[in-house]
Amino acid sequence: MLNSKNRFRNNLLIFYSAIFSMVAVLIIAYLYQREKQYRVSTLNDELYNITRIVDNYININSIYKSGEYRKIDSLSLLLPHPNLRISIIDTSGKVLYDSFVRDFGTMENHKSRPEIKESIASDFGTAVRRSETTGQSFYYYSKFYSKYFIRAALVYDVNITAFMKANLSFLFIILGCFIVIGGVILLVTNRFGESVTRLQDFIVSLKNNKPFKSDFPKNELGVIGSEILEIYNNLLSTKNDLAIEKEKLFNHLNALNEGVAFFSNDKEIIFSNDHFIQLMNLISGDLKIFSSHYLEIPEFSAISEFISKYSNADINSSDPPKMEYQVTKNGRYFSTQCVIFHDKSFEVILNDITKIGKNKLIKQQMTSNIAHELKTPVASIKGYIETLVNETAIEPKKQKYFLEKALAQTDRLTGLINDISVLNKIEEAGSSFQPEKVRIKKLIREVRDNFMSAIEARKMKVEINIESDLTVKGNKSLILSIFQNLVENAVNYAGEGTTIRILVYNADKKFYHFSFSDNGVGIPQEHINRVFERFYRVDSGRSRKSGGTGLGLAIVKNAILLHKGEISVRNRTGGGTEFLFSLPK
Repeated sequence: MLNSKNRFRNNLLIFYSAIFSMVAVLIIAYLYQREKQYRVSTLNDELYNITRIVDNYININSIYKSGEYRKIDSLSLLLPHPNLRISIIDTSGKVLYDSFVRDFGTMENHKSRPEIKESIASDFGTAVRRSETTGQSFYYYSKFYSKYFIRAALVYDVNITAFMKANLSFLFIILGCFIVIGGVILLVTNRFGESVTRLQDFIVSLKNNKPFKSDFPKNELGVIGSEILEIYNNLLSTKNDLAIEKEKLFNHLNALNEGVAFFSNDKEIIFSNDHFIQLMNLISGDLKIFSSHYLEIPEFSAISEFISKYSNADINSSDPPKMEYQVTKNGRYFSTQCVIFHDKSFEVILNDITKIGKNKLIKQQMTSNIAHELKTPVASIKGYIETLVNETAIEPKKQKYFLEKALAQTDRLTGLINDISVLNKIEEAGSSFQPEKVRIKKLIREVRDNFMSAIEARKMKVEINIESDLTVKGNKSLILSIFQNLVENAVNYAGEGTTIRILVYNADKKFYHFSFSDNGVGIPQEHINRVFERFYRVDSGRSRKSGGTGLGLAIVKNAILLHKGEISVRNRTGGGTEFLFSLPK
C-alpha cells in the first residue's frame, strides 16, 4: 500500500509539474514578446514625435512653398539624438531633404523604399535595413503628412540594439515562483496521496464487509471521504427503510378496493392482493380458481391476446403499452386494465365500477342544476305572456318588446337543451364513435364564418396559424363543437377589439397540441380552476345576459377527453386567456 501511495503521489507530482511548466513557458513567451513589442512601440512613438516636430517646423516656416529645406539643419541640431537622420520625400518619391547627405538632390527615387510603401498603406511604416546611400544600417520610421513623407531614422548601432532587446530579468522571478510552487505541489501531493490511501482502505473494507475505523485527513479530500462514508451509512439506512416501505406497499395493495396482480414475463404470478382474487372469482363464477389461472378465464382472453401481441416487441419504459376494457357479469360492471413493463412483466388491475349509488347522486345533481337553469327563462316567459294576456290595453310597441324578450328566453332554453343533449351524447358515446379524418383549418374557418357578424360587430380579429393539410382523427361533429364553443366563449367575454389566435404549438407521435388564445380581459385567478364545471359561470349576470348556458366549456373538455386528449387553461402574461389542448393524429 505504501508503494501504491508513493506511485500515486509521484504521478500526481509529475502531472502538476508538467502542467505548470507548460503554463510557465507560455507565460514567459508571452511576456518576452510583449516586452519586445513595448520597446519597439516606445521607439516608434519617439520617432513619431520627431516627425511631428519637423512637420510643424516646415509649416510654420513655409518651407514647402519656398523649398528652403536647408533650414531644417538648424532644427536637427536641437533634437536630442546625435545619430538622428531626417529625410523629406515628396509623393513622387523625390528626396527633398536629407540631414545625412549634403547633395540630397542627386539621391535616387525613394518611393520603392519599404518604409515609404508601408506608410502609404497604413498609418506609418518602419524598416531595419542598410542605407543604399550612406552604407549604414538604420531603423527607419516614415509618416505621410498630406503632401510629403517625413522619415526619421536612427543609426542601428549597439545602443539601439540593446534598447530593443527585451528585459529578461522577469525570468528569474518566474524561476523563483516555479521553485516555490514546486514545493507547494510536493506538499499538496503528499497530503493528497494520504487521502487517496485512506479512500482505498475504505473501498477494501467495503468489499470485505468489514467496518472502516480509520479517520480521514483534515483536508478537502478528507472531507470528501468523510462525506462518502456518511453517504454509505445513509444508503445502508435507506436500504433498510426501503425494505420497510416495501412491506408497507404490499400491505397497502392488500388494503385497496381494487384488485392488483403482478405477473412475470412468463405469465407466472408474482404478487396478488385479496381483492384481485375476490373480483376474479366474481367474474369467473368459480370460487376454486387460482390467480395463476387468471388468463384461462374466457372474460380475460383479450388480455392474453394483448400480452402475446407485445411478446416480441420493444417496450418504451416511458410509454408502456396499456389496455382497458369493461367486463359485464351478473348485472355488475368491472374495469379491467393491463400494463406491460419494459422487461415484459405486466400488471393487471380489476375494479368494480358498478357504483349505483354514485350514479344516482350524479343524476340528482344534474337534475337539480337543470331545474335551476330552466326556472329563470321559464319564469320570464310566463311573466311576459301573462302580462300580454291580462293587460289588453298595452301599446303595440311595448307588446313587441315583451314578445322579443320572451323569444330571447326561448332561444336561451333551446341553447341549454342543445348543450345538455351534446353532453349526454358524449357520455353515452364512450369510445364507440367512428373516427374520421378532419381537416382542422377548414373546420375552423366554418366556425369563424358562423360567428362573422358577431366578430365584426365587436371589431375582433381571428388569426388561424395552422397548415391547410393538417388533419386530426376523431368525430367531426364533436371537434366542431370544441372550436364552436371556444370561439363563442371568446366572442362573448374577451371584449371588443381583441384578437383570437389559433395555432399548433407542438406535435408528437400521437397528438397535435393546439393553442386557442385571446388578448382580452382574461379570467380571474380564483375562477380559472372551475371554468370546466357544468353550469359554472365566472359572472352569472353577464353570462345570462349574453345567452350563455354555463355548459360550453364543459362540452369542450368532455369532447377532448373522449378523444384521449388533455386540456388546460391559463391567463396569458400580456393579458387574455389561453386554452391548451391536444387532439389525436
